[in-house]
Amino acid sequence: MSAAAAVAACHWREPGGPDAAQAICAFLAGIGIVVEIASPDANRFVPGMAIVAGRIVVDPAGGGHPGDLLHEAGHIAVAEPERRATMSAVGTDAGEEMAAIAWSVAAARACGVPLTVLFHPEGYKGDAASLIENFEAGRTFGVPLLAWYGLTTESDFPAMKRWLR
Repeated sequence: MSAAAAVAACHWREPGGPDAAQAICAFLAGIGIVVEIASPDANRFVPGMAIVAGRIVVDPAGGGHPGDLLHEAGHIAVAEPERRATMSAVGTDAGEEMAAIAWSVAAARACGVPLTVLFHPEGYKGDAASLIENFEAGRTFGVPLLAWYGLTTESDFPAMKRWLR
């Protein structure tokens, strides 16, 4: 089975479903973030997927949201390069969380996925609509960290100079 077929065969929740998941996985592969379809033997912060050794492992029966792929990838992307390959959990650093959210907005734009897929109603502690409204209005957070990491500039966001810290 091809990678695209494996991604499409997973049980994805809306919004976006398999089409969004395929677009996101193709984008992530293009920037060097690995998505593996397998049942993760790890703690899962979001349903249906986990970060394991610097890659995103998706449970094909797990019922994850495609937008969560971008958020988890954001954590991998903003991690220090020496930590990235061994990452198997998301830390509790608020700055990293904000940077991962901003990164995921830029990534959603780059792969043509609407913010309603990224900020789905079941995530973000009930603040999905507020996050969409703020980012669409240009009221962003986390972008100064992305700029500090050399990934973008505040004036160019959501365009990125590079995708991995």
